[in-house]
Amino acid sequence: MTRRAVSPVFVGRDAELETLDEAFGQARKQAAAAVLVGGEAGVGKTRLTSRFAERANQDGAHVLIGGCVELSTEGLAYAPFTAALRQLVRETSAVQVAALLPEGAARELARLLPEFGEPSGDGETESARARLFELILALLERLAERRPVVLVIEDIHWADRSSRDLIAFLSRNLRTAPVLMVMTYRSDELHRTHPLRPVLAELSRVDGVIRLDLPRFTQEEVAAQMAGILGVTPEFARVDKVFERSGGIPLFVEALLDCGNDGSFPESLHDLIIGSVERLPEETQRALRTAAAGGVRVGHDLLAAVSGLSDVDLEDALRPAIATNVLQVADGRAYAFRHALIREAVHDELLPGEHARMHARYAEEIDRDRTLVPPGRAAIEIAHHWHSARNDLWALISAWEAAEKAVHAYAYTEQIQLLERVLTLWNKVPDAAERIGVDHVTVLERASEAAYVTDEMDRSMKFVKGALAELDETTSPERVAALMVRMANIKVQKGKPGALDDLRHAERLVPTPSDTRALVLGRLGTLLMVADHVIEGTAVTQEALRIARERGDECQEADLLINLALGHSISGDLERTFSTNERALAIGTRLKSARVVLRALANNVDSLDNLGRSEEAVALAIEGEKLAREYGRYRHQGVFIANNRAEALESLGRWDEAIEVVQRAMSMGPSLRNRWHLLRVRGDIAIARGEEDVAQDILAEVGAFARQPEEWAQEWTSNTRLLLAWHLLRGEPLKSLEVAEGALTNPPLSKKAMLGWRLLAAIRMACDAAASIEPDRVATLRARGDALAVDMYGGGPVSEAFRLVYEGDFDAAAERWKALGRPYVHSKALLHAATSAAASGDRDGVAVRLREAYPLAVDLRAVPLATQIETLARRVGIALSGSVRHSHSVRHGALDEHAALTPRELEVLRLVAAGLSNRDIAGELFISAKTVSVHVSNILPKLGVSTRGEAAAAAHRLALLG
Repeated sequence: MTRRAVSPVFVGRDAELETLDEAFGQARKQAAAAVLVGGEAGVGKTRLTSRFAERANQDGAHVLIGGCVELSTEGLAYAPFTAALRQLVRETSAVQVAALLPEGAARELARLLPEFGEPSGDGETESARARLFELILALLERLAERRPVVLVIEDIHWADRSSRDLIAFLSRNLRTAPVLMVMTYRSDELHRTHPLRPVLAELSRVDGVIRLDLPRFTQEEVAAQMAGILGVTPEFARVDKVFERSGGIPLFVEALLDCGNDGSFPESLHDLIIGSVERLPEETQRALRTAAAGGVRVGHDLLAAVSGLSDVDLEDALRPAIATNVLQVADGRAYAFRHALIREAVHDELLPGEHARMHARYAEEIDRDRTLVPPGRAAIEIAHHWHSARNDLWALISAWEAAEKAVHAYAYTEQIQLLERVLTLWNKVPDAAERIGVDHVTVLERASEAAYVTDEMDRSMKFVKGALAELDETTSPERVAALMVRMANIKVQKGKPGALDDLRHAERLVPTPSDTRALVLGRLGTLLMVADHVIEGTAVTQEALRIARERGDECQEADLLINLALGHSISGDLERTFSTNERALAIGTRLKSARVVLRALANNVDSLDNLGRSEEAVALAIEGEKLAREYGRYRHQGVFIANNRAEALESLGRWDEAIEVVQRAMSMGPSLRNRWHLLRVRGDIAIARGEEDVAQDILAEVGAFARQPEEWAQEWTSNTRLLLAWHLLRGEPLKSLEVAEGALTNPPLSKKAMLGWRLLAAIRMACDAAASIEPDRVATLRARGDALAVDMYGGGPVSEAFRLVYEGDFDAAAERWKALGRPYVHSKALLHAATSAAASGDRDGVAVRLREAYPLAVDLRAVPLATQIETLARRVGIALSGSVRHSHSVRHGALDEHAALTPRELEVLRLVAAGLSNRDIAGELFISAKTVSVHVSNILPKLGVSTRGEAAAAAHRLALLG
């Protein structure tokens, strides 16, 4: 009889394999993101994924495999992605991998693998990790252009925070590439507070993510496994007993069979697993205990150094463990325990003194020769082992060093954990400051920065307050001022008041020119402008600009120019806004500063929209978003540009596109304030289309129902405008009037022309709606509005059109909106002009205006507005029939009114006619390939054709592409 420790026959799991195969098939169609394979320890997750990986490889997939590494309570930062990247480099070369990415971008990968040279010197910590994430995403997408990719990540229950965040990011964004992620985790280890739980909950809500729970073996499957191991069909009684004791867990079945045929069974699972080890020679057991202290996988040279054995003696000692499959030979001259449970059981056998001694030996040997571990891992490995050895002095020193290394790899969460260890050990090491060369406050400062970068604002604030408590502002004014800037930034991110007070305090602490004063003034100037203190904000920014120029800091100069442009925008000097941004853009381009370039582009998208050049704004935004992807900055700055594109699309009435842009940007996990900006765009469309539930949820999230004036005038102004429209949508004119009265009684009303006049125009709508009910209140409110309007900034055709609406010159406003190509406000202005005409008895004037307004509202699916137009038409006795058909015939030639193409469908049709594939179209329009497919499916029947070629011919025949 031939016995094997592991069955050579793959037992069961047919349904699970089929699920994985189906997911891979969907991924090939660019419609799947990930499969989460959960199960108890030892249930066969690795065996299943290995089997699937073999099949996928045979089916033409490029399979990349990485695993998470357990190091005490924290994982190893980016371990699975580093392993997959190392595999990719080994299969090809670092040069070939770099060629898949934008020029120079691969230098960021040097933070994970030294084969890519020296990391870039870019110290922009707030966006650095986001850039790394986008780089990994881009790499997978480029690889998938050659053939489908399967990325297997094992043991994500051990994943570090950075890896978990990257996994979530990829799962949300690998939507248009044939990439399938398969991830395994121990479901029995997910206690209530386990950090993987919220990640799994988030991923479960992502389309295309599949949860696959791996059950235990049935008794029949246990019998098949036993037959594979034993080489013969086992007796029923033995199968019955093994099944009962193992509970159907394959690893335990193997361990029970390894106990022999004497019928004895261990009393506990620990004894069951350790039983196969205890039957090995003593020198083998000793070597295994040493290996277990090194982790699931340990290199031969490191194990030899720690054990003190020669190569020959070590190999002789390990050979029995390898023969019984307790230990396996891995690539890279390493050994790996066959299962993590075996390693854990062996490690638990270490006596307390032996445990401390063994981990100290690992720390000493790795510190002596850092090549004994894979590149980039020495510092964290040393820190882990000294911590496990309970050596406070060296645990503190090594944790500080590892924290410094973590920040270079953008592993900020791991940096926080290590810095917190330093803080915990500080009082246990009398000369801690001398040992690591910095004081306690510096550790707190670093921790606050790392927490801020990872969006852990409460944690960052805790560290800031701790540092401030230890500093005296009379002896350390610059340190206190810098911390006050961070405190202000945290308050802004959390939407809390007090940021301006913090910055004014910081400014008083650093009265003379310095880098710190320039930092404080730059931030203070921006927030003053956002709060509508434009004159003071401009003066402060100009002083910061002088300091930057004196010190030759061109990058800061460009940033401050962009800040000045914000002041020009609020003041209504839109042409100067554009030209100032262009100056900053030129500096950023010359310095090759991606951040400055994208920031200037983003602000000019807004400038163009405010100038009424919204089509140009959309085109510039698309260019900016492409650059953001190339620079690896989409998640950070690209989302801001996407928001500005959505605003321009909303202006143009291309609402479905705007919603698509908003949804995609929201999936990128934007900052809180960017999220609110995006939601406000969606809220405008929801209210215009009568989507009450959607609008209510949005207004609640952005704080519009709170009715508390915010510190930032622009936020407050936008929220107030949305709330006014919300009450009018619900048929509550008096509530809308109440909101308007509150807005004009003590208003932090933004004087930015686009925002201020737009709010006043909305207040005019509220007044008109309530005029017949509360004429005196309306008259008082109008008088207040008129008084405020005197000081309102002007500038640009958009604010001028809103001014005309406020003043009641609806026909002139309608002409302006028509010239600007803004159909919704054009239709609304026509409705109000028609209402005025009806009041004066001009029935023909009403008809002309309503028949022009109605098709605009119908095309937009602006149901409330269309209903208002229909109601007025019935009241006056005017027929609207034929107007919609006429509108479509003008725009679409021979197309029937029900077959009219939407603006997005026209864009898709134009690219289809140019010969682009669905995937290429998706890339051009920043939508998913699946969405393109839906558009194409809608276009074909509308054109009365059945193929893409026929659609292209019809488009030219009907002159739809001109």
